Amino acid sequence: MNSSEAEVPEPTTADRVHSLLSATSSLTVRALGEHHDLDTPISVHGSRLRLRAPLDAPLTAAAAAAADGLAVVLDVTDVSPVAVRDRIRARLTLAGRLHLAHLADDGLSVHLRVDVAHAVLATPYGTGALTAADLALATPDPLARHEAALLTHLADDHADALELLTGLLDPALLTHHPAVRPLALDRHGLVLRLDHSHGHRDVRLVFPEPACDTEDFGHRMHELLTAAQHGLPVHRS
Repeated sequence: MNSSEAEVPEPTTADRVHSLLSATSSLTVRALGEHHDLDTPISVHGSRLRLRAPLDAPLTAAAAAAADGLAVVLDVTDVSPVAVRDRIRARLTLAGRLHLAHLADDGLSVHLRVDVAHAVLATPYGTGALTAADLALATPDPLARHEAALLTHLADDHADALELLTGLLDPALLTHHPAVRPLALDRHGLVLRLDHSHGHRDVRLVFPEPACDTEDFGHRMHELLTAAQHGLPVHRS
């Protein structure tokens, strides 16, 4: 089995959802026929989510009036931090019940709790569904909160490294001279977007070992670059 045929390690759907929720700062809540856009970080506690809303927001009033919780659907869009064609990497939809938790310390907002029942993650590669139990067992990727900064740094300041990494790709993918941009990363590897006039292709380059943190990510990237310099094989998909 060669490097391109080997099984390529990737995050599970549940881990992707946990990571996306941990890294996002905005979402839309659908409740009672209305759409409520919130700018808020989300914290994940098992299958329960914590978020914040303004004290005077209609959503807060609706949650306060629902003794048994308010039926809601949450929409989260994962957008690539690097400018590429088709920047939406995933769309996440979660269904559950929203409860008013308590007043925030600033006195101007409230903490809300969402008990997740189920979720669906749609990506260009397929759709995955998960239950509350699946989410409770998931773990966030250690690079999730730093992904945007790491990708933009790589795109803006290390074009030479990206060019070198193309040496790890199947030469057939480079026949139309695509622009190469970093699209995504996680503990297991880096995804490159190959963009040309006829469309695009995404390729995952797998780290020799999973990265535990941002410092470890630097080491893993160095190993990929060394492999490219010396023509060594790496797993890819």
